[in-house]
Amino acid sequence: MMTTNSRTGIYIHIPYCIRKCAYCDFLSFDSGLLREEYLDALCFEIRERGDGRCADTVYIGGGTPTLLSPGEIYRILDACSSSFALSEGSEITVEANPGTVTGESLSGYLSAGINRISFGIQSFNDDVLRRLGRIHTADEAADSYSLARKAGFDNISMDLMFAVPGLSMDIWKQTLSRAVSMDPEHISFYSLQIEEGTPFYRMYENGTITETDEETDRNMYHYAAAFLAESGYCHYEVSSCAKKGFESRHNLKYWSMADYTGAGLGASSFEEGVRTVNTSSLEEYINGCGRDGRRVHVNTAFDSASEFVFTGLRRLAGISLDEFREFTGNDFFDVFPESRKKIEEWVNRGFAYFDDGVFRLTLKGIDIQNRILMEFV
Repeated sequence: MMTTNSRTGIYIHIPYCIRKCAYCDFLSFDSGLLREEYLDALCFEIRERGDGRCADTVYIGGGTPTLLSPGEIYRILDACSSSFALSEGSEITVEANPGTVTGESLSGYLSAGINRISFGIQSFNDDVLRRLGRIHTADEAADSYSLARKAGFDNISMDLMFAVPGLSMDIWKQTLSRAVSMDPEHISFYSLQIEEGTPFYRMYENGTITETDEETDRNMYHYAAAFLAESGYCHYEVSSCAKKGFESRHNLKYWSMADYTGAGLGASSFEEGVRTVNTSSLEEYINGCGRDGRRVHVNTAFDSASEFVFTGLRRLAGISLDEFREFTGNDFFDVFPESRKKIEEWVNRGFAYFDDGVFRLTLKGIDIQNRILMEFV
């Protein structure tokens, strides 16, 4: 078996937030908790795991990475460049909460080496933002975007969220229109999932909020996909559109079974068919300098074949059966002998295309993606 890209990506988790949003189940907590000790352990782990390997993407996620100063971001990137061979033109992304940046900090991040910024805007409606528990207003989000442009960022992404309880189609259309009018290079659009342990889940249990019905959810998704396509964005991944040449190179590693190294609390890695997940205990992570508490899973041949399908079908380009054979060493229909009839059925029902050895889903097929993917477990 081979990997599809000889260059790794680096994911770095910053677990700090000012406060958790009502829908958030990500690994994050108060921004002052053992921060200096955490950064020491994080940089130690990055340096330990690099071994001079070539990397062409770095993604700093969270949490809220822009709670860190430009100097702290520089320290992290310096650890990356001293232990990995960062190729020229590497994509280096930081996630940003619009409520945590200034013109000065944005200029500092750019000087530190960040060349792509991903704003978690979610909505351009203040009522929706309050319902989500965001710390910024719609105008503050727009102002932060403008400050990033003035600082010199020429690769900006926005995250938007639909199917929020109480969100109307009109408000969703207004959010998309405002986003497109600002001309970002990349837009991701996600359906809200009500996760256990979140304030939204407790509100759902006690009947304070109700889930958005599936028809409305799908109508919002289809409208966004069509509107963004009409606005010059290529729909290249289930939840993401981009202008030509501005697809997220780091995220495409996840969907292409390429290697990536995760550093930080709870971070995942996939390296040469082995998946590891770091501990979620802050104390354990700090005391072990990122080495202790990792869970390890070595993929079987079937695991890798199944994951190739799962991840590949998130791309609108789908999966090539020739690439499947190259990656796994086996023919697709030998590994999944029952799938030939299933694929024929999905094509006939308008859920998929199967042309020239490429299997991909239609937008209608994405609506039932989970049911389709279950056939490859």
